[in-house]
This record gives sequence, C-alpha cells and structure tokens, in this order.
Amino acid sequence: MSDSPDERSDAAAEAAATTADTDEAGETADATDVDVEDVDHVASLARVDLEESEREAFPEQFAEILGYFETLDEVPEFDREAELVNVMRPDEVREGLTQSEALRNAAETEDGYFRGPRVS
Repeated sequence: MSDSPDERSDAAAEAAATTADTDEAGETADATDVDVEDVDHVASLARVDLEESEREAFPEQFAEILGYFETLDEVPEFDREAELVNVMRPDEVREGLTQSEALRNAAETEDGYFRGPRVS
C-alpha cells in the first residue's frame, strides 16, 4: 500500500460519511446505529440462538462497541520505536488435529471443509 496514514484516515472518514443514512423520520443515522434486525443477522451468521432479552439489549451494547472504534480514530499517530525486540517464543512444530478430528463438531461440512452461512 502506498497510501500515507493521512490518506488512509481521510478515506476512512469518507467511508464513514457515506455509511451515514437518513431514516424515514429524516433523522441521520450513522454506522454505530444498530437495530434488532442487525443483531438477528449477526446471530444468524454466528449460528447463535438469542433470548428475547438479549435481542433487546445487544443493539445498545453493539453501538457502544462501535463507538469505541470511533474513539480509536482519535488516537494520534506516532513513529514507531526503531529498537523493537521480539518477546514471543520461537515457533515449534507439533502434532495437530487430523482433518476429520477438526471437522467433528462442525454444524455443516462440504468436501472436507467447514461450511458456514452465506454472508450478504
């Protein structure tokens, strides 16, 4: 990517502005507006059954989380320190699950792969 941080920030702001929408009452909604239909859609994709009380509580909680992401846009950028040290352990090759073991609890599989719901 050749975009500078300023160009990317401008592009993100423009994308956020284009996601703003006007509802039937003429009020402007932004990307942090989440309704029960959005919650149902995400729950469907995640194959999670929600109680009615959860369906009612989650839109506000999702909006708060999305609001935190907007707060992150306000964090000033700075140059990274030149002397960074890798504190992670080295990779080690170990025995993993077989394909059939990994797919054992999958709700749906197809041709040896996980099959998920279509994302629209």
